[in-house]
Amino acid sequence: MLLEGKVAVIHGGGGSIGSTTARVFAREGVRLHLAGRSLPRLEAAASAIRATGASVEIAVVDAMDQAAVDEHVDAVVAREGRLDIALNAVGFDHVQGLAIADTTLADYLHPITGYLQTNFVTAKAASRAMIAQGGGVILTISTPGARLTGRGLIGNAAQSAGLEGFSRALAGELGPAGVRVVCVRPHAFRDASESYTLDMFGRIADAGGTSLDDWWNGLASTTLLGRLPELDEVAEYLAFAASDRAASMTGVVSNLTAGALVD
Repeated sequence: MLLEGKVAVIHGGGGSIGSTTARVFAREGVRLHLAGRSLPRLEAAASAIRATGASVEIAVVDAMDQAAVDEHVDAVVAREGRLDIALNAVGFDHVQGLAIADTTLADYLHPITGYLQTNFVTAKAASRAMIAQGGGVILTISTPGARLTGRGLIGNAAQSAGLEGFSRALAGELGPAGVRVVCVRPHAFRDASESYTLDMFGRIADAGGTSLDDWWNGLASTTLLGRLPELDEVAEYLAFAASDRAASMTGVVSNLTAGALVD
């Protein structure tokens, strides 16, 4: 199996990206630890994994709280002996679609503070363990907003560009210790049933006077493939990026936008 015997912590493990990636990781032999703030969502994700015969541990952890994340990572390392993969799949509902004149400072800063803080907190905890053992992989998730322009994207754009810059800088810092950092940039997920984004995109569609289905179709039409990426596709890529087959990959932002962006 691609990741047999490796130990992974997924923050945001009960969300759409986290739970989908967890199922792929489990199939590939990972010893899984899911962390998040919603116990019911964590239990649902774990139940789906256990139904396949794999084992998984869950823990309620606030990924914005450095002490809580440190304590959880320390407990995982004490139990498993190591930590090979750390994925931050935490998401935050936030305001999109408004002109700057209609956007408050608080709404602008919310995704920037949220995404950059949680990724700092989880990466700091994971890197401590990975440096000590001489290797590991830290996975982060961005959005096309890092490279797009237009009305209503300022908070998302700043957040995503900041996270990609953070990931590149972290790769440079941790590379000499054998720790890789890979940032994945997918797109909106139409099949994300357990995500805050459905409400957020619904608000954008309403503000534009269109149905959510038409909004999705319009977004898909902007990609070269004429469709949006699917959760399973991104999860499969994350499994590859975390594996030894990608051992020379670090400091990269992987474009999984189905051609919404062209590098």
